[in-house]
Parts: sequence; structure tokens; C-alpha cells
Amino acid sequence: MRLVSVLSLIIGFCFSSLMAEEPQLPGSGRVRLVDLQSSVNPVMSTFIVEHIDLANRQGEAAVLLRVDTPGGLDTAMREIIQAELRSQIPVIAYVSPAGARAASAGALIALAADFVVMAPGTNIGAAHPVSISPGAGMDETMKAKVVNDAVAYAQSLAQQRGRNQEWAEQIVRDSLSTSALDALDFKVIDLVTDDILILLRSLHDKKYLRGGKVLRADLQSAVVYSVEMNWRQKILNAISNPNVAYLLMMLGMLGLFFEISQPGAILPGAVGSISLLLAFFALQTLPVNYVGILLILLALVLFILEVKIVSYGMLSVGGIVSMSIGSLILIDSSEPYLQISKAVIAATVTSCSAFFLFAGWMIIRAQRSPSISGGEGMVGDVGVAVSDINESGKVFVHGEYWQATSSEFVEAGQQIRVLQVDRGLQLRVELHSPEAE
Repeated sequence: MRLVSVLSLIIGFCFSSLMAEEPQLPGSGRVRLVDLQSSVNPVMSTFIVEHIDLANRQGEAAVLLRVDTPGGLDTAMREIIQAELRSQIPVIAYVSPAGARAASAGALIALAADFVVMAPGTNIGAAHPVSISPGAGMDETMKAKVVNDAVAYAQSLAQQRGRNQEWAEQIVRDSLSTSALDALDFKVIDLVTDDILILLRSLHDKKYLRGGKVLRADLQSAVVYSVEMNWRQKILNAISNPNVAYLLMMLGMLGLFFEISQPGAILPGAVGSISLLLAFFALQTLPVNYVGILLILLALVLFILEVKIVSYGMLSVGGIVSMSIGSLILIDSSEPYLQISKAVIAATVTSCSAFFLFAGWMIIRAQRSPSISGGEGMVGDVGVAVSDINESGKVFVHGEYWQATSSEFVEAGQQIRVLQVDRGLQLRVELHSPEAE
């Protein structure tokens, strides 16, 4: 009975924890607050789309999308916008708190919302498309196609929501960025406030379109509650940061280097493999230059070869240079939020190089040190002749009796020194004179 009671308590606790993640209150009169406060990546888009759809299924009053983002991936942005456009309840984009921005992809996500509100001291715009394909970039024709496609997309969103289409074109074509008060003057947003209660009261009974029908937002007595990412989404979102992705890749390389140079350690190889897989997941959301990855992998190869080949440090120097250049060109983007910190690169390259050099030195030292176990470990040991050795006889070495041969006569009781261990476990010895040491 006690076991049943304990299990009941555990199940009840788990169930209550799940319920706490998603409040099961009546949908009417609730406003779901969802934060977009990082780069727009696949993890973030999945999180936002999931909650917009869930709010619709539960019949809530609205979704309040609090935006503070420098931008992100076009594909992830379009997934969020599609969720906004198919939402049957109003979606409110709120650029907040003071100092926040809805830049690049964030500006278009805000444009797709039914209502746009900004806090004082925020800005919106700068939505010029940036190539994230590997290599030097696109030719002029392709650039024009991408820009024109983005302009048409921004204008269609502005037209559908009744906003300034000329401004929508400028933020894409000219990277225009606008402050909150100017955005209000340009009829880009509906309100400037830093208070959510004022936001709800001001937007109450405002008109919005759904399927050609004019509807009104019912926010008079709405209650705002916030939702957060689950632990899995938080981890995946964190590793999508360029600095974290880079550190994971370098940690993976360290683990594989240790496993290759010292087979059988297992733990370094397992940690390294997991780190590399997580790094590859993160890198797929970033504008990666594959030449940078190849240079970093070349550095790993050079460090491994340093252990196998005597190069007097030349391979290590090449590895350090290759790792440094590869790290600097790994991310192919001019956007600051997509770049790896130079301080992180310097610290990582220095630490990894020091580790590789130290590990290589220790491995070479271990390989060159005399064996201290097995048959080879007995060479040079001193023992005592148990019988006369006239070509063959018996000796006592290492606490054991051995058959031995000698090219010189050795009397029983004299000290001998082991020269070699033959395959038949027979020792080759010579007369040992303590005075000769």
C-alpha cells in the first residue's frame, strides 16, 4: 500500500508539472504572451507557431507576440508569418521593452500581425535580405531577384494589414529603420506604449479582417499570461547561438583527437561525438562557410599527424594557422548577431592549441619512454644466478625463476643483468658487476 501511495504521489506531481506548463483555463478572455527575444531560427519558429495554433484551438482572445530580435532565417520567418496569417484570433506584435528592436525578419513578422504596438525607445525595419549560402555570395542578377521577391512579400503583408506599402518597400530595398514615434506617423504601427494594460484597452474593439469579414478584438477584460519554451527547446535555442555552436564544434574536435590518439578512453569520444552532432544542428541555422569547416578539420588532422610523424613542431604550427583562419571565416555574414566573437575565437584557438601541443608532447613522451611491464620491462633488470650458467642455466629475476643463456661463464650466486627476453621466455643474460655502475 505504501508503494502504491508513493507511486500515486509521483504520478500526481508529474501530472501537475505538465499542467503548470500549459494552464488549462477557459480560453475566452485570455491573451497568450509569447516572447520572440532571440534570432529567428527553426527552434524559435516551432515554439511560436505551436502556441499560435494552440491559442486558436482553445479559443483565446488574442496572441501577444513580444518582439526583440535582430532577425534570422527567411524560412523560419515565413513559418511564423504563415501561422499569423492563418490565425483566426488576432495576433498583436509588441516591440518591447525599451531598447528592443524588430529588425530584418522581425520587421516582417510584425507587419504580418493584425496590430503592431511599440514601446518608446524601440525601432523597426532594416529588412534587406542577406545571403546565408556558403561562398562569396550571389551575382547581381540573383541579388536583384532576392531583393525584389522580399519587397513584394513585404508589400503584400502591408497591403493585407492596411499599412504603409511604401515604407514596407524601403525597409527591404534601402534597409530603412524607423523609431517608434516615426513608425506611428508613417501609419506602420497602431500604438506607442510601454504598458500592456494600456495596450489591451486601446486595442479593444479595434477592427481586423478574417476571410473578408470585419471582426472586432474583444480585449476589455482580457487576462495576459505568458508561456515559455520547454527545456528541450531552450537547449536547442541556446546552441543555435554562433558562439555556442563554435565552442561545441571545437569541444567535439578535442574529444575525437583524444579518442584517436588514445583509443579505448571511450568518454572523450562519446562527448566529442555528441558535441559535434549538436554543433552540426546549430550550424544548419547559420550562414556557414564550408571552407572554414574544412580548415578546422585540416587543423585536427595536422595535430594528429604531429603525434605520428616527427616534424619538429611544423605540423603543429600549420594546425594552429589553419584553425585560426578557419575560425575567422567560419560564419559568412556581415550581420553582427550571426558572427562569432573575436574574443571567443582567440580564447578557443589558444586553449585548443595548448591542449593539442601538451597532449601531443605527453603522447610522444609516453611512446619514447622504456617499457616497464611485460618481457620488455625486464631488460636491464638485475638478478642472481641460481646455477652455473655455461651457455645455459637458471636465474632468479623479478621474484621468479627463469631459464637463461649467456655467452660467458657465470657461477652460481653471481649477479646477472638481463639483456633480452626470447620468445620461449628464456632470458639472455650477462655477468653484472656492481662496481661498474
